Amino acid sequence: MADAREIERIAPAEALRRQRGGAVLIDVREAHERAAGQAEGAHGIARAELEADPAAALPDRGAEVLLICQSGARSLQAAQALVAAGYRRVASVEGGTARWIADGLPVARAEEADFYDRYSRHLRLPEVGEAGQRRLQAARVALVGAGGLGSPAAFYLAAAGVGTLALADDDTVERSNLQRQILHAEARIGVPKVESARTALAALNPRTRIETLAERITAANVERLIADADVVIDGADNFPVRYLLNDACVKLGKPLVYGAVHRFEGQVSVFDAGRRRGEAPCYRCLFPEPPPPEAAPNCAEAGVLGVLPGVIGLLQATEAVKLVLGLGEPLSGRLLHFDALAMRFRETRLGADPECPICAPGRPFPGYIDYQRFCSAG
Repeated sequence: MADAREIERIAPAEALRRQRGGAVLIDVREAHERAAGQAEGAHGIARAELEADPAAALPDRGAEVLLICQSGARSLQAAQALVAAGYRRVASVEGGTARWIADGLPVARAEEADFYDRYSRHLRLPEVGEAGQRRLQAARVALVGAGGLGSPAAFYLAAAGVGTLALADDDTVERSNLQRQILHAEARIGVPKVESARTALAALNPRTRIETLAERITAANVERLIADADVVIDGADNFPVRYLLNDACVKLGKPLVYGAVHRFEGQVSVFDAGRRRGEAPCYRCLFPEPPPPEAAPNCAEAGVLGVLPGVIGLLQATEAVKLVLGLGEPLSGRLLHFDALAMRFRETRLGADPECPICAPGRPFPGYIDYQRFCSAG
C-alpha cells in the first residue's frame, strides 16, 4: 500500500473547485453517515466496498479521484488503497465532511436523513444494522394497558423505531397514576390514557404511528387489536384480560410478552405456544387457574414501588425488540423473577403442558369464555 505521505491532501474548497472541473468526488462513509449530509455532487460508496472492487466504481484509472469522509482519516486510507491498485491521480480531502460543512460549501441531504440520524446507534450494531432497523420500522406491536408496564414499554418501543404501536386502555389519567405511569403528566389528568400516551410518544418519535383503542379488551374486540400485530405485550393489571390475551394469541399464533408486578416484585416471560405448539408454554400452562382475588390484590389495594413497573416494562420492551429482530434468546419457556428489595433476578424453567386446554398439540381452539366469571371462580 502507498505511504500516506505520498497522498495529496487538499482543502474542501480546492476539492469543490476540482470537482466542478470534472474530478470525481467520492464519499467513503457508510450510508447512514452520508444521509445526515454530504458534499453536494459526491458519489456515496462505502470505503470497504470501494476498496474491494475499485474498478466497479472507477473504471478509468487515469481519472482524477477525490475522496472524502467525516474527518479525513478514512479517505486517506482509501486513497492509499486506490494508489496501490494503480490509480494515479488521487487526493484526500482534509478535514472531511465536517470541515466541508463548516466552510459553508454546498451540502446535499438525503430525504431520510432523520432515519439515519435518529437510529444511528442501532445502525452501528452489526446485529441490527439498516436491515434490522427497517424491520422495526415495518413492525406492529399491540400493547394492552397504557399504565405502569405499558408506559416504559411504549416509550422505548417508540424510541427504538417500531413503526406502529397499537395501544388499548379504557381508563383516564389520575394523579395517583403519576408515581409510576411515566407516559402521563399532571396537565393531562382526566384525559383518556391512550390519548395522553399518543401525545407523549408523538413528542418522542413522530415517525412511530400510534393507533389507539379506548375500550376495555374483551372477546369482542381482542382480535381486532392483535390480528395484524407481530408481537403482543401484556401490560394489563387484571387476570380476565391476561387469560383472554393468552387465548387470543394462541389462536392467532402471536408471541405474547407477559409482565406483572406486585409490591416490590415483578416477573416477565414470553408465551409463544401459538407458533410453537407442544414446545413453548402458554400462560395457562403456568397458571391453569387464577388465584383467588384475596391472594392477588391489584396495585390500588396492595401498592407498588413506583420504579418497579419501569424495570419490568423495559424488560418487556427488550423482549419485543428481540422478537421483531429475531435476535438472541427470548424468554420463551422461562419465567424471570425480579426482587427489587434484594436487587436479585432468578429464573424458573417452564414447560408446555401436554394437557393444556388451549395450547395442547392437535387440540382445536375451544372458543372464548366468560373470563370475568372464570377469574371470580378462582
